[in-house]
Amino acid sequence: MTQPDLFGAPEFKREGVSLLRGFAMPDAQELVAAIEAVARVASFRHMTVPGGGRMSVGMTNAGVGWVADSKGYRYARIDPLSGQPWPALPPVFTHLAERAAQAAGFGFTPDGCLINRYEPGAKMGLHQDINEGDYSAPIV
Repeated sequence: MTQPDLFGAPEFKREGVSLLRGFAMPDAQELVAAIEAVARVASFRHMTVPGGGRMSVGMTNAGVGWVADSKGYRYARIDPLSGQPWPALPPVFTHLAERAAQAAGFGFTPDGCLINRYEPGAKMGLHQDINEGDYSAPIV
């Protein structure tokens, strides 16, 4: 099985899955500027997993944040590094998530965004998002 081209042709839909290729491209410059603004307040960091290992992916959040540490995985309104609330969710994130969810058949307004930065050598291991409180909300 080969990896589909994420930046190529039209959207892909299967029950429970919608791949909206190029959907965010019209907002790319505004999205990058918003990510940079979030990172100026809450810098990218490599969180620690409960077993003590360090994640290879740099992460930050806006709105309600996802955190990992020796106590486990959870959502939190406070950035554990600064002790301050995570930066507000930029309007461009909210609008994009609402439009993408609608295109996939969901009504959805986000309250947070996990932003991952994959530098060369970073990877995402096999995992399950089993600690979600509400499985009816889409991942956008």
